[in-house]
Amino acid sequence: MRDARRGLFPLDGLPLMTAERAFYVLAYDLSDDRRRAKIARLMESLGERVQGSVFEAWLSEAELNRLLVKAKKIMHEKEDSLRVYQLCAACRGKVRVVGQGRPLPPPDVVIV
Repeated sequence: MRDARRGLFPLDGLPLMTAERAFYVLAYDLSDDRRRAKIARLMESLGERVQGSVFEAWLSEAELNRLLVKAKKIMHEKEDSLRVYQLCAACRGKVRVVGQGRPLPPPDVVIV
């Protein structure tokens, strides 16, 4: 789970906003261990790791854009890749998990 001390989406130290969020699956493949560790920390600050290099997250458009800007600064685009899949509610309902785990539930409603 996310660490409350870090906040839910601490990309710029901003508190959780009430912006509409969408469900994303993020998967990366990086060739360098150091860059891979940096991307992993970035992803862990946003969502839940569901497999080694696969994360699920509920993000607003602004949060996704900030994530992509930060990821591009870490990655070497000729060697590495980051895939971002947005799943609509209907598609999310069709996710099948075999074995451990469940899809990340929607974030709690927070009034700021």
